[in-house]
Amino acid sequence: MWNEKKQSPPADRGQAVAAIIFVLGLGTLLPWNFFMTASQYFNKRLMTPNITSNGTSGATAKDYNYDSWMALLSQLPLLLFTLLNSFLYQWVRERLRVAFSMIVILILFSLTAALVQVPMQPDTFFSVTMATIWFINMFGAVLQGSLFGVVGLFPPRYSTLFMSGQALAGIFAALAMLLSILSNADESSAALGYFITPCVATLGTLVCYLLLPHLKFARFYLNRSQCENVDTKQELLSSTEKKVLNNEKELEAHGKFIMEPEENQERSSVLNVFKKIWLMAACVTCVFAVTLAVFPVITVRVRTVYTGNAAWEKVFTCVCCFIVFNVMDLVGRSAPSLGQWPSKDSLLFPAAVLSRLVFIPLLMLCNVHNSRLTVLFSHDCAFVTIMALFAFTNGYLASLCMAYAPQLVRYKDCETAGSLMTFFLVLGLAIGASFSFLLGRLV
Repeated sequence: MWNEKKQSPPADRGQAVAAIIFVLGLGTLLPWNFFMTASQYFNKRLMTPNITSNGTSGATAKDYNYDSWMALLSQLPLLLFTLLNSFLYQWVRERLRVAFSMIVILILFSLTAALVQVPMQPDTFFSVTMATIWFINMFGAVLQGSLFGVVGLFPPRYSTLFMSGQALAGIFAALAMLLSILSNADESSAALGYFITPCVATLGTLVCYLLLPHLKFARFYLNRSQCENVDTKQELLSSTEKKVLNNEKELEAHGKFIMEPEENQERSSVLNVFKKIWLMAACVTCVFAVTLAVFPVITVRVRTVYTGNAAWEKVFTCVCCFIVFNVMDLVGRSAPSLGQWPSKDSLLFPAAVLSRLVFIPLLMLCNVHNSRLTVLFSHDCAFVTIMALFAFTNGYLASLCMAYAPQLVRYKDCETAGSLMTFFLVLGLAIGASFSFLLGRLV
């Protein structure tokens, strides 16, 4: 009998699987965060030698728009390969997709670390860096989509741990940059140490993934998905055996009755699901479009007013831009577990999302280096306050969007709704990255 074969899940001894899932979440967003947080390093290397009129050499920054190109070339492959991954899973085994993606990301991070010590012309260095960002995010998209599928096989608590690991990736990158700045090493050695960190972290993530199937708790859930259909059929069969059926017609009728609920649970079309969640899709697109339009392209150009304090000047961008943003974004993502306001049916919700547009002029009017605009918020405290609210609302409203969308559809359409919301989330990131070119020129 199926009920006799059914086993209860073993214990997650030492929370080993929970720790691995957390590390996997951390590893999926390391590439994007490490390239974004290293904005100052890349912009400095893109300083172009210039010969002045009196024959002396100086250094002027050619307008490479590193931050805008970095954001755009990170999000476009993420958008394209998030879609492609939905087809790849049918042809390429999940273990091969995940392992191969991690190995390629490790190689590309190693290349970036090696280039720290290699003198290159700015044009060549820019081209190599942009190509690296494209490919590293291409494989990152496949990695993230594949791991979301793996984590979905485990109880909901593990999905939360995976998301928490992703949220902490930005803090991890910012702290790595802070430590490299505070070290007594020269700039080249500090940058090398910074880029070796994600190499080690990616290698650790790969080891954790390969270890996962060898743990009894993980093996239970990973193997259960393969037997789920067989077990369901056996359960239905065993329930029919308990019935006394008088003739073949009654048997056919009974069999049809048993199977109808399973067969009739057809998913709605993508268009029908979109019609129900279009407002949440538009909201999540708007939230991330506003965020990427100014972060990091505008925020990394804000300077401290305490120009006489060399130590504070060195860490100002890392602390007040990246650490403040990532910490407050994490707080915002966690806040919906305490309370969800406005509700999904309230007009205040889309109004709150649209109100985030005010952060674009607010951040542009901070103490941006060589700004063409009038600086209204010059003090560091003003910038930190604006950044904290900017980051908190990003995490909070985005989490509400992702939580509300599945509530607007039937249970069997939740997966479709989730896929659509993921697409529009990435679309918002790509739109914001595109607008960052314009906003960067305005200031």
